[in-house]
Amino acid sequence: MRKVCLLLLTMLALLGMSLSAEASPFGERVEGLTEITGVRVSSSQDKTRIVVDAKAPVTYRTMVLKDPGRVVVDIKDTWLSPQAKRELAVSGPFVSRVRVAQFDQRTVRVVVETTVGKDNYKIFPLTGGPVPGRVVLDFGRVGPDSAGATIALPDVKAPTKPAAPQTKPTKPQTKPQTPQTKPVETKPAETKPVETKPEEQQTPQDAEQAAQETAADTPGEQPATESSTDAGIAAITGLAGHSITIDAGHGGNDSGAIGPTGVTEKSVTLRVALALQKILTSEGATVYMTRTTDTEVSPKGAAASDIEELQARCDVANQHDSDIFISIHMDSFTNGAAKGTTGYYYALGSKKSRDLADKVRAGVIDQIGTPSRGTQSCNFYVVKHTDMPATLVEVAFISNPTEEKLMNSEDGVQKAAQGIADGIADFFG
Repeated sequence: MRKVCLLLLTMLALLGMSLSAEASPFGERVEGLTEITGVRVSSSQDKTRIVVDAKAPVTYRTMVLKDPGRVVVDIKDTWLSPQAKRELAVSGPFVSRVRVAQFDQRTVRVVVETTVGKDNYKIFPLTGGPVPGRVVLDFGRVGPDSAGATIALPDVKAPTKPAAPQTKPTKPQTKPQTPQTKPVETKPAETKPVETKPEEQQTPQDAEQAAQETAADTPGEQPATESSTDAGIAAITGLAGHSITIDAGHGGNDSGAIGPTGVTEKSVTLRVALALQKILTSEGATVYMTRTTDTEVSPKGAAASDIEELQARCDVANQHDSDIFISIHMDSFTNGAAKGTTGYYYALGSKKSRDLADKVRAGVIDQIGTPSRGTQSCNFYVVKHTDMPATLVEVAFISNPTEEKLMNSEDGVQKAAQGIADGIADFFG
């Protein structure tokens, strides 16, 4: 019997070593590398802008290749997220296609197929804002005084005199809130909403082919700080030009659910809503808030009935003709083991509401790692009485000790807000 036990222990030890050996290579491979989380593209009459998102500031080098014309950007000490799109078709005169691949163990390569000359593209890094590190690639009218100028494409001659510059966009403005009379409206610089093409199947060999061709290296520029550049980046997510109403659930006399350690639902929803407002406005959306402080929304305050309070929240969205309505809540159950994220939409509402609920739920789960409880139909007042696609998202269970702790942390709040923003961008994209 003793020999049998020793044999079993030996086999278990060997199995554990085998599993460990199989699980470790990925972690070792990406250790010390920065994750490239995605690539976004915006195309307009004047310019195509490509933004590569990273979890930290990055360095890179550029190459120019011919036959066909390509601009290649090698981003050093990075790895490509499995969720990032590998190929994007672009509609516009400046760029036809963008391909992204893990070129080698420490380099992510971006290949832009373009016919513009060297004076009509610009590549620069950007730090600050909602994304820690970004590499921006502009193709088209890239100079501050080049608005209206003709691009020097191979078969187009540049004019001798450029047209007069267009009026520069105004800076984002935030109107102060009077909680019991008017909602807060945050307006970005004016930009047009942009549609992005769906992901297509990538051929990795195409991106790697550029490595075998001769090219001159161009060092990356020094990182730029957050500036008016973000007014242009706003268009990339597809959020620019859209109006969004954010409803922080509960507030004032209504605390909502209360967690095991006393954390209130109304405090968590407000923190997430404010963080979401900041992200969305930085990306070019106009945002209306049902509340920005711990207060009721109805002009009657604490004296309002439940229906009057809920209707006041709907009125904010309806009166401003918002494109979508997002109501943020925390779930609760008598059993503290219940956990996860749920997206709700009105049972008799539009297919767009279901799509919005599904994408917002998925975005939250991607960011905070909660289990999915699915996208479900409901009869909740605020999604039933709003005139646009609407969702109520139960971010997590405040009655679950682990999820209460997560959502009471700054990291949890920021990630939840980013997840909702990602879902909204996906919905408009």
